[in-house]
Parts: sequence; C-alpha cells; structure tokens
Amino acid sequence: MNFDKTLMNTLGMEIESLDKKLVKIKMPVDERTHQPMGFLHGGASVALAETAASIGASLNVDTTKFHIFGLEINANHIKSKRDGWVRGLAKPIHIGKNTMVWEIKIMDEQEALISIARCTVAVVPIKG
Repeated sequence: MNFDKTLMNTLGMEIESLDKKLVKIKMPVDERTHQPMGFLHGGASVALAETAASIGASLNVDTTKFHIFGLEINANHIKSKRDGWVRGLAKPIHIGKNTMVWEIKIMDEQEALISIARCTVAVVPIKG
C-alpha cells in the first residue's frame, strides 16, 4: 500500500501496527486536524476511523481480486482534545464475503476515549 499523496499523509497519520484483527494508527492533534476553535475536528477523527477500518479490511482480502470501500460510518465524540496525539484502534466485528464491520476506538496518550466509531466496509470484486 502506498500512503503518499493521500489523506493519511495530509493529516499526518502514522501506522503503528497492521494485523487482520487489529490496526493501530496515530494522528497528531494540531493545525492540520483542528476545527476553527482549536480542538480536534470530529471529521478528522472520522477520517482516522475509516482509514483504520479500510486498511484492516484490505488485510482480510486478496487486494488483487477485491476493492475495499467505506459504505457507512458513525461516530460518537466523547471528549475534546487540543494537542498531542490520538490513536485509532480498529478491530473487526464481522468479516463477511461482501461486507465487514469494524469498531474503532480513538484514544489519547493516557488511553482516555476520545471517540468511538463503527464502520461498514464493502468488499467489491475487481471486474475485468
């Protein structure tokens, strides 16, 4: 996977570990990920969540035969944050032939819950 010139690069996301059952990605809380009032933007948290789920899903398929697309995501933002880092921890809830469902917890450096999300991912055969 090439992460250059992607949203991951733009938002400063860094992969910490990749596994079929757990993906860990961290993201800075800074001017790239703030909303106008100086707090972590909920959309940045959702981008982190969907990125972790999509990468996790891709580890569970043959990427020469299937594409992975985010189909639906929801998130609850629990706590605000102004600086430092957050870490997305994505775990599969369901790994199916056509869809997967992932739970993503976004935690701060002290392991306090910042956001929790659930992402449904479509598994689409590559045509031709």
